[in-house]
Amino acid sequence: MSRLRIPALAIAALLGLGMAITASAQSSQQMLMKHCNAQASAKHLMASSRREFMQTCLRSPSKRHLSLNAQQRRMRDCNAQAKAKRLRSNDHKRFMSSCLKQR
Repeated sequence: MSRLRIPALAIAALLGLGMAITASAQSSQQMLMKHCNAQASAKHLMASSRREFMQTCLRSPSKRHLSLNAQQRRMRDCNAQAKAKRLRSNDHKRFMSSCLKQR
C-alpha cells in the first residue's frame, strides 16, 4: 500500500505545482480536470466513487475556489484579465508580472 501512496502523492504535488506554472498555457477546464484528478488520486478513489467525486468536483466552482491560496487567486485573476485582453507571449508575461506586483 505504501508503494502506491508515495508515487500518488508525488504526482499530486507535481500537478499542483504545474497548475500554477502553466496557467496561461491551459484552459481553465483543463486545469480544473487536473486539479480534480489529483485530488481523486490523493484520496485513492477508484471506479464509481472516483467518478462521483469527479462529477462533484467539476460541478462546484464556488467550493473549488475556496481551496486556492492568495497567490493562486491572484494568478487566476490576472490570467483571466490577460485572457480577456487576448495577450500572447511576451505581452502576456509582462502583463502578468505587472499585475501580480500591483497587489
